[in-house]
Amino acid sequence: MSELVTLKTYLGTWAGADTGRTAVAQAVTAIAEAGVGIADLVARGPLEEGLASIRGIDPNAGGDAQKELDVVAEERIKAALLPTPTAFLASEESEELIPLNPDGRLVIAVDPLDGSSNIDTNVSVGTIYSILPYDAAVHTDPVSAVMRPGVNQVASGFLAYGPATILVATFGEGTQVFVHDRQTGEFVLARTNVEIPAETKEYGVNQSNVRHWAEPMSAYIADCLAGKDGPRGKDFNMRWVGSMVADAFRIFTRGGVYVYPGDKRKGYENGRLRLIYEANPVAFLTEQAKGAATDGKTRILDIQPHHIHQRIPLVFGSKAEVEKIASYY
Repeated sequence: MSELVTLKTYLGTWAGADTGRTAVAQAVTAIAEAGVGIADLVARGPLEEGLASIRGIDPNAGGDAQKELDVVAEERIKAALLPTPTAFLASEESEELIPLNPDGRLVIAVDPLDGSSNIDTNVSVGTIYSILPYDAAVHTDPVSAVMRPGVNQVASGFLAYGPATILVATFGEGTQVFVHDRQTGEFVLARTNVEIPAETKEYGVNQSNVRHWAEPMSAYIADCLAGKDGPRGKDFNMRWVGSMVADAFRIFTRGGVYVYPGDKRKGYENGRLRLIYEANPVAFLTEQAKGAATDGKTRILDIQPHHIHQRIPLVFGSKAEVEKIASYY
C-alpha cells in the first residue's frame, strides 16, 4: 500500500518556497481545521440544541433566514483565518467585508454553512470558499478585490459534513478530494485529479418548481422525462439533496448535472445562489475536473460581479449535459 498523503504534505509540496502559494496553503489549512470543529457540531445533531433555530427577525446579507449554526460557522472560520495572511473575509452572512490581517495578501469569500435549511434533518451540509489574491496598493477599495470574475481565483473548495468530512479542493492544477481521518485527525488525499464524466444520465433539480420555470428549462426537463422514447434517446434519473455541497460531491464522484435556474417567483428571477460565495468556487472546481459551469448560457467564471451578494442561476457538472442545456436557450 502506498504511503498516505496528508493535506499538510500536499500543500507543502504544492507551495514549495513560493510565498504566494504558502499564503494560500495557510488559509486552506485554517479553513479545513475550522471545518473539523463545525463537523463535530453538526454530528451532535439534536444534542447540540438550537443550531437550527432562526437568529433574530432579519435575514442575512444574502436575504435568507439566518440559522444559529450559520453564525457559529462564520465565527469559527473568521477565528481560524485571523493568524493567516488573509486581509479580508467576505461572508454570505455579513453585509460588509470583515477585516482580518492588515498585511494580508489574500481575500477569501465564504459561505460558512451551505445547506443550513437541512441542519435539523441529518442531511449533509458544508462550507464553500473562494480565494483571490489581494494587493492593497492595487485594491484601494478592498471590495474591488472580491468583485472580480471567477477566473481570478487562485484556489477554491468546499467541505461536506456528512458520514465522512470531505474536502474537495483545487489550486488551479486539477481537483483533489481529501477525507478527514478521525483516528489521526488529518485530512488524507483520497482521490487525485478528479474527472467528471462528460456524458451523464442523471440530473439534479428541484422539479417541484417546474411551473415557475422559463420555457427553455421546462423543455429540457420534459425531454429528460420522456426518456429513451423522447428526443434524448435515453432514460434519466433525478437526484436532489437540497444541500449544494452534497449534490456537488455526488457529481464529482459519478457525474451528473446540477440545475438551479431562475424562475418567475419574486426574488427568484436571477436564481438564488450567490455568484461570489457559491457559483464561482464550485465552477472553478468543476472546470478543473473537466466539467463545465454556466448560468444556463454564459460561463460562470467569465461573469463580472456587480454586487457582493449577487444571485445567479447555476448549471454545472458533466460537460456535454451542461452544453446541451445551453442549447435549449
